[in-house]
Amino acid sequence: MENPASLSPAARILGFAGLLPLIGCAAGLVLLPAHREALLDAGFGYAALIFSFLGGLWWGQGVARGKASAALFSVAVVPSLIAWGLMLLRLLGCPLREALMALGVVILLSPIVDLALAQKQLNMRGWIALRLQLSAGLGALTLALAVL
Repeated sequence: MENPASLSPAARILGFAGLLPLIGCAAGLVLLPAHREALLDAGFGYAALIFSFLGGLWWGQGVARGKASAALFSVAVVPSLIAWGLMLLRLLGCPLREALMALGVVILLSPIVDLALAQKQLNMRGWIALRLQLSAGLGALTLALAVL
């Protein structure tokens, strides 16, 4: 097996830049308390969108492998279904705090799939470390919104 390439600095910088919307929402809760509900809803929507995006990454890895199992493609749609389900629950009256907590937890757990995929295919050097950092950041920020 040949040595995999390393992630580019741009991938790292832009990955971490993806945390800025939730950092902005958290800061807004402190600076603009009159807009609390809108900021929490915006943070929830963004976190759900990014969680759904993770499933797209897994789907793409399955396509790139060329012989991925139906199980991988099944797992790849789970984040979108969870995000949609949580959005639906919000529309049906589920408290925002609980929806944010559930979303934060599943985001924190999402690297389990990446770790399983890494066992079966060659990944860029630094990919798993970046995924762990970004999921920890996004999950923690989502949970922080739930308790702020």
